[in-house]
Amino acid sequence: MQPRIFHYDRLVKSEDLNHHGTLFAGRSAEWFVEAGFIAAASALPAKNIVCVKIHGLTFTQPVEAGEIACFESKIIKTGKTSLTVYVRLRVQEEEAPTLEGFITFVNVDELGRSQPHGLKLVLTSEEDIKLHQIALELE
Repeated sequence: MQPRIFHYDRLVKSEDLNHHGTLFAGRSAEWFVEAGFIAAASALPAKNIVCVKIHGLTFTQPVEAGEIACFESKIIKTGKTSLTVYVRLRVQEEEAPTLEGFITFVNVDELGRSQPHGLKLVLTSEEDIKLHQIALELE
């Protein structure tokens, strides 16, 4: 399978803000994991996916109320039982990401034990190969 980009957009509202009047990091993390889960669930049954680690959730600038938080996610690495998803957030039409990082999910059986998923990733773009290399260094 080749990496496929998934989009998940959120309107930043007053209840999403911190004491500085910008997007609360906890809300960002919640949306970040949801965006990553959407990519993982495109390849595996949702009931079999658990999040095991968030790697380096990095913010580069604040997000203001009324802005549209546009998340993009894609599977960038597969292991025997795991998937690593790259997620980035761009605000509306901004080119540079406002937030980015990686999430590792594991495929589990009905008892919660990890099980092989059988997925093989084929990387062709320069960006995907670079992100895959970064994901390898996270281990």
